[in-house]
Amino acid sequence: MGADGSKDKKRPTEGQEDEDFSSGWRGFLSSIGLSIPTGLCRLAPPALRLGQRRMLQGKSPDIPDHVLRLAGVGPGKLRAEWSLPGFIIMFLPEFPHRTVPGHENFQVLSYIAKGSFGPILKVKDKTKQKTYAVKVIPKSEILRLGVLEQSKEEVIVQRQVHHPFVHDLQDCWQTQHHLYIMCDYCSTGDLYTYWQMIGQFTEDTVRVFAAELGSALGFLHDFGIIHRDVKMENILLTDNGHLRLADFGLSRRLERGGRAFTICGTIQYMAPEVLSGGPYNHAADWWSLGILLFSLVTGKFPMPPEPDHCSMLRKVRSFPYEMPLSLSSPVALLITELLCKTPSRRLRTLDRFKRQTFFRGTTFDLALLQRQPVEVILELRERPDRAAKARRGLTLSLQPLKGFDYDSFLSPPTTPDTQLDADTQTHTAAPFPGPALTLRPAQEKGPRREVFV
Repeated sequence: MGADGSKDKKRPTEGQEDEDFSSGWRGFLSSIGLSIPTGLCRLAPPALRLGQRRMLQGKSPDIPDHVLRLAGVGPGKLRAEWSLPGFIIMFLPEFPHRTVPGHENFQVLSYIAKGSFGPILKVKDKTKQKTYAVKVIPKSEILRLGVLEQSKEEVIVQRQVHHPFVHDLQDCWQTQHHLYIMCDYCSTGDLYTYWQMIGQFTEDTVRVFAAELGSALGFLHDFGIIHRDVKMENILLTDNGHLRLADFGLSRRLERGGRAFTICGTIQYMAPEVLSGGPYNHAADWWSLGILLFSLVTGKFPMPPEPDHCSMLRKVRSFPYEMPLSLSSPVALLITELLCKTPSRRLRTLDRFKRQTFFRGTTFDLALLQRQPVEVILELRERPDRAAKARRGLTLSLQPLKGFDYDSFLSPPTTPDTQLDADTQTHTAAPFPGPALTLRPAQEKGPRREVFV
């Protein structure tokens, strides 16, 4: 009997098909300047493998023009070859894919600030009559910079924690080209703005701030979460002047006994063990708290920033961190113990923090801490120069909103001539890989630099 020639043909195994798909998919992304971990491609379901062969028609992602030019890929080719199902699947399950309400439910009130990847918008939910801050993040930027897992980690962490002194995540989702992270809107602004306005705070006010922020850090660390970017700009204020620790973009879960090695954060706040590349653990957050408290109570940082982490490390290791004679003994002792260069001897637990002489007679009951408003913040909030201080000397228009693809989510702002929203913080630097960008405000107390190596 004659053999059926078709049976002799070797069909690719499932593993070979996955490997071919993985190689082709990553090769295409590489050609336009994007990098995807191999594992993500191999985890793609059969529907996505089919999607690679039958590319869906749709609008191309917002890949920066210079990346396209370097890769030699024209916008037309990109539009024809991009697989929308894959671009959605790789962000699941942390960012649910959904069709969100349009402008009949949401209205953009203003452009708050420039975030690490895209605009931060002040948005009103017409149904709930409530205002939120929404980060709009192009997926192409996340992939281009190779921080997919970190972007997922941010929302994973914030979903786990609910605390009076931690900024709440309200919702997050994705559309074809963007990620959306929606948080409570803090109209009072950030702590850095008020520090600029007043110069320095009294020890009584710093005591309240220290108790609240120490409580937040102790809570996070009990959950195994290290924040890694504790600084004044990441501390928002409620209507009564109390704190909310925000921006978990650099945070990660670190189990008891675990160690981290990534050099990241804001260079003036970084502990010596972080500057050296690790290993480090949650004790690094307590060092950052020490730098913050020193700055609040003295009106200046212990030392100016250096242009890179190696130079900063040399300075930090040799700097004595002596407390000014103007400080009382209790606050000087607290800051000295927080700024211990040896992590194992540093003040690094909430229990030990509470027992400091500086907090004698101070309650750490979360409800009682919030009962009395922080009067100095309420007074400063009414000053006419607050808007200028919040802008940090920058003039940001709504130009980034013009022509922006909201995936039918947001309507255009009703006041196109509105500039930076003075009611909230300004994010000015990119804490992720690539060049660390810092916009130098005209009136800030000293230069700041963010690093992610």
